Amino acid sequence: MPMEYEVGDIVKLKKQHPCGSQEWEILRVGADFRLKCMGCGHQVMMPRRQVEKSTRELKNAAGEKKN
Repeated sequence: MPMEYEVGDIVKLKKQHPCGSQEWEILRVGADFRLKCMGCGHQVMMPRRQVEKSTRELKNAAGEKKN
Protein backbone atom coordinates (compact mmCIF):
# COMPACT_ATOMS: atom_id res chain seq x y z
CA MET A 1 0.00 0.00 0.00
CA PRO A 2 1.57 3.35 -1.01
CA MET A 3 2.11 6.12 1.51
CA GLU A 4 -0.43 8.95 1.56
CA TYR A 5 1.30 12.31 1.30
CA GLU A 6 -0.48 15.48 2.43
CA VAL A 7 0.43 19.15 2.45
CA GLY A 8 2.18 19.96 5.75
CA ASP A 9 3.67 16.48 6.23
CA ILE A 10 7.39 16.11 6.90
CA VAL A 11 9.40 13.60 4.84
CA LYS A 12 12.88 12.31 5.59
CA LEU A 13 14.73 11.53 2.36
CA LYS A 14 17.70 9.22 1.67
CA LYS A 15 20.15 11.97 0.75
CA GLN A 16 20.66 15.08 2.81
CA HIS A 17 20.51 18.63 1.50
CA PRO A 18 23.87 20.47 1.31
CA CYS A 19 22.85 22.41 4.47
CA GLY A 20 22.87 19.07 6.36
CA SER A 21 19.12 18.55 6.84
CA GLN A 22 17.33 15.39 5.64
CA GLU A 23 13.82 16.60 6.51
CA TRP A 24 11.53 18.40 4.07
CA GLU A 25 8.06 19.91 4.48
CA ILE A 26 5.55 19.14 1.72
CA LEU A 27 4.09 22.35 0.28
CA ARG A 28 2.38 20.90 -2.83
CA VAL A 29 1.20 17.39 -3.74
CA GLY A 30 0.39 16.15 -7.23
CA ALA A 31 2.37 14.72 -10.14
CA ASP A 32 5.20 16.88 -8.75
CA PHE A 33 5.91 17.74 -5.13
CA ARG A 34 7.12 21.13 -3.88
CA LEU A 35 9.33 20.55 -0.86
CA LYS A 36 10.85 23.05 1.58
CA CYS A 37 14.08 22.16 3.40
CA MET A 38 13.55 22.26 7.16
CA GLY A 39 17.15 23.37 7.66
CA CYS A 40 17.57 26.38 5.37
CA GLY A 41 14.12 26.97 3.83
CA HIS A 42 15.19 26.27 0.22
CA GLN A 43 12.28 25.09 -1.97
CA VAL A 44 12.54 22.50 -4.74
CA MET A 45 10.16 20.72 -7.12
CA MET A 46 10.57 16.94 -7.45
CA PRO A 47 8.61 14.34 -9.44
CA ARG A 48 6.28 12.17 -7.33
CA ARG A 49 8.11 9.00 -8.36
CA GLN A 50 11.44 10.34 -7.09
CA VAL A 51 9.96 11.44 -3.75
CA GLU A 52 8.24 8.07 -3.24
CA LYS A 53 11.46 6.21 -4.06
CA SER A 54 13.70 8.26 -1.77
CA THR A 55 11.36 8.59 1.25
CA ARG A 56 12.75 7.00 4.42
CA GLU A 57 10.18 8.28 6.91
CA LEU A 58 6.89 10.20 6.77
CA LYS A 59 5.55 12.27 9.69
CA ASN A 60 2.50 14.48 9.96
CA ALA A 61 2.79 18.16 10.90
CA ALA A 62 2.62 17.26 14.62
CA GLY A 63 5.67 14.98 14.27
CA GLU A 64 3.81 11.66 14.59
CA LYS A 65 4.89 8.86 12.25
CA LYS A 66 2.46 7.87 9.50
CA ASN A 67 2.17 4.41 7.91
